[in-house]
Amino acid sequence: MNDIAKQLLKEVSGLEELPKGAYNIRDNSQSVARQSSENIEIVGKKDKSGIDIIVKPNTKSESVYIPALVSCSGVHDLVYNDFYIGENADVTIIAGCGVSTGNSCDGSEHNGIHRFFLSKNSRVLYVEKHIGVGTGTGKRIIDPVTEVEQEEGSYMEMETSQIKGVDSTKRLTKAKLKANATLVIKEKLMTHGDQIAESSFEVDMNGEDSSVNLISRSVAREHSKQTFISKINGNTRCMGHSECDAIIMDHGVVKAIPEITANSLDAMLIHEAAIGKIAGDQMIKLMTLGLTESEAEAKIIDGFLN
Repeated sequence: MNDIAKQLLKEVSGLEELPKGAYNIRDNSQSVARQSSENIEIVGKKDKSGIDIIVKPNTKSESVYIPALVSCSGVHDLVYNDFYIGENADVTIIAGCGVSTGNSCDGSEHNGIHRFFLSKNSRVLYVEKHIGVGTGTGKRIIDPVTEVEQEEGSYMEMETSQIKGVDSTKRLTKAKLKANATLVIKEKLMTHGDQIAESSFEVDMNGEDSSVNLISRSVAREHSKQTFISKINGNTRCMGHSECDAIIMDHGVVKAIPEITANSLDAMLIHEAAIGKIAGDQMIKLMTLGLTESEAEAKIIDGFLN
């Protein structure tokens, strides 16, 4: 990998060297390093670009790294990754994508299609970070699609963040939950310049006592635009919650579009949305403690997103 790829790898996954256990590192549409472990097998697809990640039943406290990098301009990457999580397994998946255009006018793009199949009573923590770097005028684009199917008693938590450098992103997440399955999604997003970001979530709770909790925290700066779309369908006795909190600055625009549908008398669904500017009293309080206006602003944003 070149120096840009190494920088991207560190920022999206925290890796400075190859990890222990299972991993697949992708750079410019090619797998550059891959290793399976005793309990986690990574197999390349034969019919398309991508991998299958197979986690054995009862696997505990193991991690798998699957970062995807685009370290050159003019690359348009598309990958299909499928995750098969065995019964009673408990694993952490560290994904993430970094896109660079260097100083070129040619854009770069990464699109990842991820499908998760969680067996009974399995647990997954999925961590995904997106960044873009480069001084050129080429657009940095990341459009992830995530599909989740959860069997009875399974639990999935997704932590997604995009804080800098991505000019355009459209995130689509769909999930189907069976009885006693739980899905938690925590999104952190910041846009600036003329960047555009759209997050769309659609969840079907089909099993009794299933639950979903969607939480989005975002900051829109300068002339950037964000759209948050959430669709929660309660088809039986279940509980669903969607929450969008956003700070707008300069000429930023944030749109929240909630849709909750109760197809059962026993479905309990809630949506909350709050969009506004930084409170003046917060700025004043921090500035009286010795911070400059820009320092106070950065402190508030950092606390809000974390």
